[in-house]
Amino acid sequence: MRWTVLRRFAISCFVALLALPATARTRPHYGGTLRVEIEGEPWQRPRGLARRMVLDGLTTMNADGTARPALAVDWKSENDNHRWQFRLRPGVHFHDGSPLTSPSVVASLNAVCGTNCPWTAIHAVGSSVVFTSDSPMPNLPELLAADEYLVALTVASDGTTPAGVVGTGPFQVTGFMNGVLMLTANDSSWQGRPFADAVELHVHRSIRDQWLDLSIGRADLVEVPVEQLRQAQQQRLTVVASPPVTLLALSVTDSGALGNPKLRAAIALAVDRSALYNVIFQKQGEVTASLLPAALTGYSFFFPTERDLNKAHELRGGLTPPPLTLAAEGDPAMQLAAQRIALNLREAGFTVQVVNAGAAQHADLFLRRLPLESSQPQAALESMLRGAGLAAPVLEQTPAGLYRIERDSLESHTLIPLLDLPRAYAVGGRIRDLHLSPDGTPQLAAASLEDAP
Repeated sequence: MRWTVLRRFAISCFVALLALPATARTRPHYGGTLRVEIEGEPWQRPRGLARRMVLDGLTTMNADGTARPALAVDWKSENDNHRWQFRLRPGVHFHDGSPLTSPSVVASLNAVCGTNCPWTAIHAVGSSVVFTSDSPMPNLPELLAADEYLVALTVASDGTTPAGVVGTGPFQVTGFMNGVLMLTANDSSWQGRPFADAVELHVHRSIRDQWLDLSIGRADLVEVPVEQLRQAQQQRLTVVASPPVTLLALSVTDSGALGNPKLRAAIALAVDRSALYNVIFQKQGEVTASLLPAALTGYSFFFPTERDLNKAHELRGGLTPPPLTLAAEGDPAMQLAAQRIALNLREAGFTVQVVNAGAAQHADLFLRRLPLESSQPQAALESMLRGAGLAAPVLEQTPAGLYRIERDSLESHTLIPLLDLPRAYAVGGRIRDLHLSPDGTPQLAAASLEDAP
């Protein structure tokens, strides 16, 4: 009996000793340089990849969609959500050494937020930032976690204007040369030093070149466009993908020829969502006619997604509107989707010309992506409506109430939801512990490199 116990103890110790090296190999290491490649601009809004590495918001988002403290440590509402006070985290400094103060936050938010703010006015009161509004703002803590409201330094402590982007985030900008944005670890970051010493962000790299660099070990993280997600998996790339976090939608003007609501309704019925889903976006994401994804609300099936060409002709009623222009965001998949939509509309009796993205401001139709900024339905819907120019405070909390707001907002057919799409990236073998935030952004500050010293 005693020998049996001793033998089991010895075996347990041996197994534990064998496990120690494996544990050490998987334990995060400090050091090394992450090599990241992207096709677009690092600072583009929303979701430019450099933004959340360099900048922080007053709040950030939990996985369940609720707001948690970031640059603000706590907050409270008064006057039935017409007034909010956010108390700033003490001892935080921008990368240039300037202290984070309530006036610096107010200046930053005033610089990025125009007439479509969730608030009417913003004030610096001691170590707090106070938001007031003529309408209730029940979702303000969640809304402030969005990419749009990240805080950047506008005026340094010596009164000068920063030459580049200066924030409080885990990485700081140290240079830009030959298409490479250099970011180095912020040792005094309020949320702790990132594991990597630096990030090399290579911009304007084609997807083909990104994947080639990943395959030969010259990149650690590259983009996977949603329409190429299946191809990446077939090539055995290690892919991390988010749930649906982007709404593909068609904006329709309500002026000129399309001031007639029946013509806008005909356009909504003429679009073939299934063709976009199956052909252009390779069965990734979800077909939708709702603003919010099905997983967030449970009611999206109430919005019909089927094409009805006969009803579209009936609504057009023999009218022959003048030629329409359709613009789309610049990448190839969006251009192909625009061409497909133009073909759908021609079949419904409309004359449509696809124009370049630079003409979007004057186009009758604009194919666009709207980010899902929250996984909390109430805040997500308000953010989506504001992004679409249909701004209104969302006061409802129940699924039935949110459904009514969506239905009323979409009734005019100035915004036609088409697809819910994920975001995806391919990672190299050196990266450990890479996760995506709720909006699909890679959390590079928490990632480490296996071969770091």
